[in-house]
Amino acid sequence: MKKITIIAALVFTAAVSFMSCDSKREPGKVYMPDMAYSRAYETYADRDSMHFTMDPEKRGHDMIYYDNQPPLGTIKRGELFPYTVPNDSNGLLVGSNAVVNPLGPLTPADSIEAGRLFNINCAICHGVKGEANGPIAPKVGGVKSIIAAAPGYSDGRIFHVMTYGQGNMGSYASQLDRKQRWRIVQYIRTLVPKTEGSAAAAAASTVPAATVAADSIAKAKK
Repeated sequence: MKKITIIAALVFTAAVSFMSCDSKREPGKVYMPDMAYSRAYETYADRDSMHFTMDPEKRGHDMIYYDNQPPLGTIKRGELFPYTVPNDSNGLLVGSNAVVNPLGPLTPADSIEAGRLFNINCAICHGVKGEANGPIAPKVGGVKSIIAAAPGYSDGRIFHVMTYGQGNMGSYASQLDRKQRWRIVQYIRTLVPKTEGSAAAAAASTVPAATVAADSIAKAKK
């Protein structure tokens, strides 16, 4: 009896091994489809079109609906409050002007890091001192002098332009996270000569971050 049990176990093991090794490139029968086709996908990950759809009309038992959008009002870990100003003329000229910088004053370490990010992402067009004399400024054309433009721009508007782009300048939202963009805004203020306009803009950025965060989150929930 013991020998029969051992022989049966060996036969079973050999059969399973044979079936699982039939093809190294093609998996066998999916025993637990929820494990093979998890709903926990990254936003831009490739998905099997035989199982996933972005068409709401096709959602159901046979197709898993996934629209590539994160849940409304959520932000990734480490990010700041949601930025909800749309990229249209009203948002740019009115909505963005009302948004203040949520960060505290630049520390020496923050200033060094913000300057490094500025030189990597901005100076190639705007120049190291923001004077529109970067190495590719003549080729791009239409590059604005930060020194001249920034005093008339609120922190929110500069952030908005960095987020969505303007004219020949593209969006930097994919290269720089929200905190980095706000730090660069602060760094730009250090490049501008201390005038009444820049002092007023700096004063406008001292509204408590908690107030701004609460207002933005409230807008996101509406």
